[in-house]
Amino acid sequence: MVRLELDQVVMRRMEEDDIEIVKALVKEGCEGTENRLILHILTRPLCLFILAVFSSILRCLVHSFILALAIPVFLLIVFLKITMPRSTGVLGSSRPYWDYVGSSYRGQQDEMLQNPYSRISGKTPGTKKQRRRIGSKDKDKETSSEKITAEREQAAGQVWVADCEGDIVGCIFRESELRPGMRRICRLVTGCWYRREGLGRLLVQSLELKERETGARRVYAHVPYPSKVGEAFFRKVSYRQLGEATDEEDDDELRKETPERGFMGYPLTKVFYKDL
Repeated sequence: MVRLELDQVVMRRMEEDDIEIVKALVKEGCEGTENRLILHILTRPLCLFILAVFSSILRCLVHSFILALAIPVFLLIVFLKITMPRSTGVLGSSRPYWDYVGSSYRGQQDEMLQNPYSRISGKTPGTKKQRRRIGSKDKDKETSSEKITAEREQAAGQVWVADCEGDIVGCIFRESELRPGMRRICRLVTGCWYRREGLGRLLVQSLELKERETGARRVYAHVPYPSKVGEAFFRKVSYRQLGEATDEEDDDELRKETPERGFMGYPLTKVFYKDL
């Protein structure tokens, strides 16, 4: 684990040069999530009952008890592998993919989040250093030539990256505005070498501060259902899980926010929220 000086972290909008690095960071951070979701669905009582029924039917056709058990499970896993990305996409969003190009920042000046640790220490975060692009030049030209309209940029949402001395060490995805005054965090990832250093808390709290200044009243966060680490993290930063509080019945806004569901309607995410 590498010691990270939080007062030297610059949190800025993702640019086109950062896309491949952010994709690699997300892939690393979410490794195994899909398999845990599939295991969660397979072990639900109703799903086990249906698998047992199909196994009993196959037992009359196949003269092997092991095959009669394995075939339904194998077919269901293949089905979930194919349909899972379409149903969950970026966790907490029904979109099948994230529009990285559309969400890359193209402003004339750098747009950054405030870093409270810099104010406390009195230090100035280091400026962004130039990094070598990942991928071929032809690929970069093709990406840069895409036409990005204002509507696409607004619908794509925002990606904020944590930049420390030229290296991207974490990122947070904020979906496009769902409803007036409501925001949704649909992915939060920190590099494996920089975990348990307070970077995730810094990203969330800095984004909350910015959204509060723009008039947001509540922030939602969707956490993969089997993720105990994600659940514990959002509880530590003062988020409450939807359905736990007793005063939620009178809040019509909370009823509009529902977890993403997959095979047979089983929830794939837990919804957390925080009033700003």
